[in-house]
Amino acid sequence: MPTSAETHFYSAVFFDMDGLLVDSEPVWLESETELMAQYGYQWLEADQAACLGGPLDRVGDYMSGLIDGKRDGESLKAEIIVRMVEKFKGQLPFMPGAIELINDLRSHGVELTLVSASPRSLVDAALSNFEVSPFARSISSNDVKVTKPDPEGYLLAATSGGHAISNCLVLEDSLTGVTAAEASGAWVLAVPHLVPIEKHGRVDTTTSLANWSYEKLALKYAQDKSL
Repeated sequence: MPTSAETHFYSAVFFDMDGLLVDSEPVWLESETELMAQYGYQWLEADQAACLGGPLDRVGDYMSGLIDGKRDGESLKAEIIVRMVEKFKGQLPFMPGAIELINDLRSHGVELTLVSASPRSLVDAALSNFEVSPFARSISSNDVKVTKPDPEGYLLAATSGGHAISNCLVLEDSLTGVTAAEASGAWVLAVPHLVPIEKHGRVDTTTSLANWSYEKLALKYAQDKSL
């Protein structure tokens, strides 16, 4: 059901996972570098930027292309997932301000959903770092027919909670994720890194989640609704 906060706040807030909730990009970089080194390829920052936000099918195919097809994209994707699941279990670092914002939003009755382009195994591994999940639900690439940059995941997050997507806020960090969120019709607050994202339409940007609280997002909501 829509929350009581919705008359002066977004109906719900949807969090991306990699690079937005959890500081996973260094972990991805380590895993990708290790895997590619097995085939004599030095993984570069440009490669990491090219793969930012997934989806993982594209990442696997990209890696396969770099090593001239010595291994197919599907098997590379499967191995990178196994490596990441192990590294996600326990002591996973969160992005600055993420936990504080989650706790603040929940204390005001705002419903939260985790929406990721990563597979269920990786999402569950990340959620295992919480004693009790702060999210009403989580949506992985296994829960949709087409993952980001398609908007299906965010549309599912809205309908699952009985919310109008046009009154929901999505927090994202990658261009892939922002593309999905914008296409869904939601409001978007992006925290870009590696790949720049410009403010436009329903898309706003910030340097960190640490800049935000329930009160500040309530002010943003009023400004958004006046547009």
